Amino acid sequence: MTYGWAILIIAVVLGALFQLGIFNSATFTPKAPPGACHVFRPNGPGTTSFINTQGICNGELPQYVAKFNGAGSITVQSNNQITNYKNKITYVIWFNPSISSSTMSDTGFMSQVTGNNEYIDFLLHAGYLRYEVVNFSDIANQGGSFLTISPVSAGSWYQAALTYDGATLTGYLNGVFQASRTLNTNMPTNTNPLLLGYYVNYFKGSLVNAQIYNSTLSANEITALYNGGIGAAPIKLSNLVGWWPLNGDVKDYSGNNNNGVPTTGVTFMSNWESGYSAP
Repeated sequence: MTYGWAILIIAVVLGALFQLGIFNSATFTPKAPPGACHVFRPNGPGTTSFINTQGICNGELPQYVAKFNGAGSITVQSNNQITNYKNKITYVIWFNPSISSSTMSDTGFMSQVTGNNEYIDFLLHAGYLRYEVVNFSDIANQGGSFLTISPVSAGSWYQAALTYDGATLTGYLNGVFQASRTLNTNMPTNTNPLLLGYYVNYFKGSLVNAQIYNSTLSANEITALYNGGIGAAPIKLSNLVGWWPLNGDVKDYSGNNNNGVPTTGVTFMSNWESGYSAP
């Protein structure tokens, strides 16, 4: 009986350690420090000639991720690079909610909103990931641009991707196509900042590796980014307008100098591996 209780206690302890991610192989994998990989533009920000990646850019796990406490965000001031999409756009980001998304209502983690009731965003609502591109000036399209994707759970890492090709909005989760919808309106022209960790309500959880392209990545390219893992470097560099690894800082490593500004509700943590398994 004594041995039985001892075995039970050991099993409970091992189960708790496993739940905390102690036995996750990612816990023991060497991590890339902040700024380990960056895009080099020899002719300056906004140029596309002879650009390349430099540093440790083979998909190494990041040393840190950005942690949001539900009361803070990161602001990236808008400029022509971030807002001039020419009706084509791709957003990619990894996220991990720390509370059930079923308790969240319009909790955004990557969004841009203008003063004209136009917005582009990823948000969590009633247990689901939702993608939106809305222009309320087209009354017939109100609500028609919502894509409600798969349910997501607290404590798990996901990659979300959104593309728009001038007519069709397409959403992906973990590199897999989820849904698409043809819009009756043009892509909004955003003039307000890009926000990470906020839309209507603040996000509570972790974010890492946010990327924006001024082109429509293909389904195969979205899948390739996911298969590259949580630390995957950008692809299609000539169309990359912003890259925020969020690996210990809020700098833009796309070479375009679109650096972010965090609030006090954003910190960086190194023990983030729980809930992540490499693709």
